[in-house]
Amino acid sequence: MTAAREISPGLVIQGFTPPLSLKDFRLIAFDMDSTLINIECVDEIADAVGRKEEVAAITEAAMRGEITDYKESLRRRVALLRGVTVADMEQVFTERLRLNPGAAELVAACKAAGLKTLLVSGGFTFFTDRIRDQLGIDFTRSNVLEIESGPNCGQLTGRMVDQPWGDICDGAEKRKMFLDTCAQLGISPKQAIAMGDGANDLPMMGEAGLSVAYHAKPKVREQAMVAINEGGLDRLLEVVR
Repeated sequence: MTAAREISPGLVIQGFTPPLSLKDFRLIAFDMDSTLINIECVDEIADAVGRKEEVAAITEAAMRGEITDYKESLRRRVALLRGVTVADMEQVFTERLRLNPGAAELVAACKAAGLKTLLVSGGFTFFTDRIRDQLGIDFTRSNVLEIESGPNCGQLTGRMVDQPWGDICDGAEKRKMFLDTCAQLGISPKQAIAMGDGANDLPMMGEAGLSVAYHAKPKVREQAMVAINEGGLDRLLEVVR
């Protein structure tokens, strides 16, 4: 890959010469937490039971790639969420969660150019389903939090629910869903864009024709073809038009 160069403040590219055409791509895949949205949902949920600092430290280490077993790191974090209520999660969604700048604009531009959209997240369906509906995302994959029945109805158990495709959406599952979606659409992964910020996004980003790091961890910025270090997600449209 050719040396990285900053083509405008906070926008770095490597490995290609801009501009590219959006119409050359058929799919764009997004991470959710700290990419499409402004928060790490698991950290904010943990705040409801006074464990945000403890959970956020694990999240940060996982996103930097310092914890190699992402599934185990997520299980540890979710275990600390036991007792959080659905009402607490609703409050996180309404009071803390916001789309990142340029998210809606980038999704709209991609859809107008004929691209399908994919949201793959190590987060939770409680949030991804709502972001999917808000932005009109075509495909999603994320994790399901188990909720108590009986006397503690409406509280999290501290576990996740296995799904038909597997147990946890980690980096390997993100890559698999990305490739499966390309196959479903009858396209090459090189006709797809993948956008993320953490180490668990690198497996899918490595398969994509264009990989984009958004306000990302150092390891991710180094490997991405585009790094947006300042401004909104729609800055991608400065290099892919």
